[in-house]
Amino acid sequence: MTSKLIPSNPSAVMVIRDITPNITTLSVPFARFGLFRIGGRGTIVRLTSGALSVFSPTALTPEVRAKLLEKGDNLKYIIAPDIEHHIFISDWARAYPSAQVIGVEGLAEKRAAASKDPKSPSHGAQVPFATVFTEKLKGQVRVSEEFDRDFDYEYVPEHMNKELVFCYKPDRTLIVADYLFNLPATEQYSRTGEAADKGVMTRLFGALMGTQGRALGQKRYLWYGASAANREGFGESARRIGGWDFERIIPCHGDVVEVGGMEVFRKVFGWHLGGGRK
Repeated sequence: MTSKLIPSNPSAVMVIRDITPNITTLSVPFARFGLFRIGGRGTIVRLTSGALSVFSPTALTPEVRAKLLEKGDNLKYIIAPDIEHHIFISDWARAYPSAQVIGVEGLAEKRAAASKDPKSPSHGAQVPFATVFTEKLKGQVRVSEEFDRDFDYEYVPEHMNKELVFCYKPDRTLIVADYLFNLPATEQYSRTGEAADKGVMTRLFGALMGTQGRALGQKRYLWYGASAANREGFGESARRIGGWDFERIIPCHGDVVEVGGMEVFRKVFGWHLGGGRK
């Protein structure tokens, strides 16, 4: 199943793009359950200190290594921003053993169980987490002084995937995993020779998880699905994130929102920001 989800030839299909002098995206094709073409994206950010961080790491290809070298190769932070985006953190941690691995509660246990499964991409892989965000300590967990100078961040345990949301303040850029989608995944499929919206299932899912128009599909998903267990707590986090200063949104799934990111955020999370469905 993994071969259907993750490209077997990442070097041939990955799009490496400098969004700003400090931000580089690593965009790849990815099909959820082998059916929905949603794409995948890692993001490398250079802090003002010169240290590098990577969010939702993708395959560590020779081309990615070259980009890291170009940016100084001082990778200090490897971030798995939810319970799902962690497959490649072992590869990155082996290549950069002094880097801090950052994740959410439950992920270490999930990876430990998967490491015993010979069919899992995490088989045999044990990575120590330097920082773990938990619901009990929500709002209290900090990463480091240099990291905190450049990033606002919010842990959203009320989301079904336990999302970590980051804002790189120097470039006014929001970085998310499954917190917000922007389908179709045009850039992520641009080197495959195939359409990003190929297939009925992909088109149906894309209609649900886009940001175009009123974005009612995604608003309903967030309201009735992702936040159903605790809409109040989810809404509190959304209001804090909505108070940050950002213009761009880099999602793991779908195209980068280059401009007007705050307007897109307010539209998609409108029911949570406004205290209820209208």
